[in-house]
Amino acid sequence: MLRLLSLLQSHRYWPGVELAERLEVSVRTLRRDVDRLRELGYPVRADRGVGGGYQLAAGASLPPLVLDDDEAVALAVGLVAGTAGSLTGIAEASVRALAKVVQVMPKTLRRRVEALRSATAVPDWPDGPPSADPAALVLLAQACRSDERVVFEYRVADGVVSQRRVEPKQLVSAGRRWYLLGYDLTRDAWRIFRLDRLDRPAGTGVRFRQREVPGGDPTAYVRSRLDRADSVRPVVAVVRADAEDVRRRLGRWVRVSEQDPGTCRLELDAAGLEWGAFVLGVCGAPIVAVEPPELAELLGDWAARFFRLGVGETAKG
Repeated sequence: MLRLLSLLQSHRYWPGVELAERLEVSVRTLRRDVDRLRELGYPVRADRGVGGGYQLAAGASLPPLVLDDDEAVALAVGLVAGTAGSLTGIAEASVRALAKVVQVMPKTLRRRVEALRSATAVPDWPDGPPSADPAALVLLAQACRSDERVVFEYRVADGVVSQRRVEPKQLVSAGRRWYLLGYDLTRDAWRIFRLDRLDRPAGTGVRFRQREVPGGDPTAYVRSRLDRADSVRPVVAVVRADAEDVRRRLGRWVRVSEQDPGTCRLELDAAGLEWGAFVLGVCGAPIVAVEPPELAELLGDWAARFFRLGVGETAKG
């Protein structure tokens, strides 16, 4: 019975056949066990018919721990504060626990939690990004657990807003920000969404079968993609050389466009400024202009060191 209760909590909706297989019992035995849970006061909702299943509904207690009203409200408000990430390492656990608590909380207690939350200020980090809306966190966390498609408006870095239909996989807290990893049905690809750029999230009531995340670990996937994005630097340079000659020499690394006869523009996404400097060095052409300014400083430092070597300062050893 405890195992059944734990499974009902760990995943918001269970198809009956799948739940019976996890418990290694028959569908008939599962129905009897669900009836026993109801007799004990746990509200288990059932969908009948082919493909039907079970889910734990909101009720008078918070299984498997029974809390009184004041304890339940205090727990939920404390978890809302934890989602702000003010204590390292507990933000993701807080939002998972908050989703479970809110799911089974009676409406009267939910109203008390919302009243307390709205009257309580949870400060952002100094000079840090805005914290995520706890209501959005709960909705998306529940959608992840329920395998329910969501829709929302998303604003990209240049300000363009688009409507997204997403199969949510997991919420990840990284760098004082919240991110949603999900499969974007419009783009037909895995995408990572910053919650502070996400508006009007809503469930659709449509369930889906979860896809396998590349590499198998959603948290590792998100953090590796974020690390990669942070390390990539756009580099733009203008050099005195024929565009076709530069394209033959560097075509696999850069995008080349002709500006004037004998002058061309190079663009690349460099994994670090050192790589950008290396590519420009391999180009073998005089550099007219370069961005970002930090790359110009790096090139000046390299040039000074190479010049010292050229006038007689050789390595000793």
